[in-house]
Amino acid sequence: MRILSRGQFHRGSSDDRRHQGPTAITGAPLSNVGLIRAIEPPIDSHTRARRTVPLVGSTVTAGLPSPADEHLDRALDFNELLVQNPAATFAVRVAGDSMIGAGIFTDDIAIVDRSRSPVDCCIVLALVDGDFTLKRYRRRAGKIWLQAENPSYKDLQITDSVAFEVWGVVSKSIRML
Repeated sequence: MRILSRGQFHRGSSDDRRHQGPTAITGAPLSNVGLIRAIEPPIDSHTRARRTVPLVGSTVTAGLPSPADEHLDRALDFNELLVQNPAATFAVRVAGDSMIGAGIFTDDIAIVDRSRSPVDCCIVLALVDGDFTLKRYRRRAGKIWLQAENPSYKDLQITDSVAFEVWGVVSKSIRML
């Protein structure tokens, strides 16, 4: 069993990461889990270009607020909102229904931070016996298991006979409407 510690992550080029496998993390049973391919990160690491949008300074219950200038707050930078450590962050598209209880659905984009160490109850991208999966990381009394957020799936116990590696901690998820 191998868990990457804080600060350990692949430092290959973006081209290396683009060719590491198909494009989705699945919630299906591990025998059906495919490999992933990192999609373009929300920050352009080559130019460090910052793209911002206006942030309205008041909350809204329903509907769209008036975009009048007196209601605008500072600009909202999605890089700042989504990425704490650009060098260690990547995104994956989710497939499957094992994490619906955590609000993560098929076609959502999970933002994964490789610099964060897993702690009990966080959601991780893990490599288990050669297959990638997105699950809740559980650790108690020296035992580790991965827990789906869907009662249709059983917990996956991590033992010495299981090849296990945490690739990163999911820090955000994005859903397209």
